[in-house]
Order: sequence, then structure tokens, then C-alpha cells
Amino acid sequence: MVASEANNKITLQYSNLQQRLNIKTAELHEICHQWQITELALFGSVLREDFRSDSDIDVLVSFAENAKITFFDLDTIEEQLSQLFNRSVDVVTKKSIQKSHNWIRRQNILNHFQIIYEQ
Repeated sequence: MVASEANNKITLQYSNLQQRLNIKTAELHEICHQWQITELALFGSVLREDFRSDSDIDVLVSFAENAKITFFDLDTIEEQLSQLFNRSVDVVTKKSIQKSHNWIRRQNILNHFQIIYEQ
């Protein structure tokens, strides 16, 4: 796997990440469009060498300003992405991480993510 630091974000070659997760781009774009997701990024072990076949996928999302997303919607998005990636997915919003009082977690996530969808 090829990784490099760019703009304080881990950048994997998209082809390697796509191969690792078998990303179906059209389906991913459809989910993002359906929920007014403006940015979808991955963070955590999925970007590192310690990612295993039983690892979950950590997803960071941003929504359009006018999107009215509830916690139930986040659960549905999580389920849809779990089906898409064929593994467990944890979804967090970028806004919630930016507002987090846990500065270590906030810094770790915001400095180490890979965008896979951007509107």
C-alpha cells in the first residue's frame, strides 16, 4: 500500500483503497446524493496496515447546510454503507468531531482521513 502525507491527511492511492474495499462508486454516489452528503471520508484502521478482514470501517461525513439529518437517518446511512462495503460501518459527522471536547480524538481523526466522495 502506498501512503503519503498531504495537507495533514493520509492519502492512499485511491485504486488501492478501492481494491481493498471493493468500492462500488455508482452506489456510493447514489447513497451520498440521497442523504445530501457533501463529503464522505474514511479514517482509522481502514487506512493502515493493521486493517483486517474483521475490521469495521470508520466513516466521516459532512452534509449540505440545508440537510435535516436525524440520528435515525444516521443509523440508516450506517446500514446502507455496511451493505455497500459488506462489513460493519461506524458513521460520525465531521461537525460532531470538530465540536468534540476530546481534543486527542478530534486531532487524530481530522488529521488522518481520506476523502472518497466529495460533491
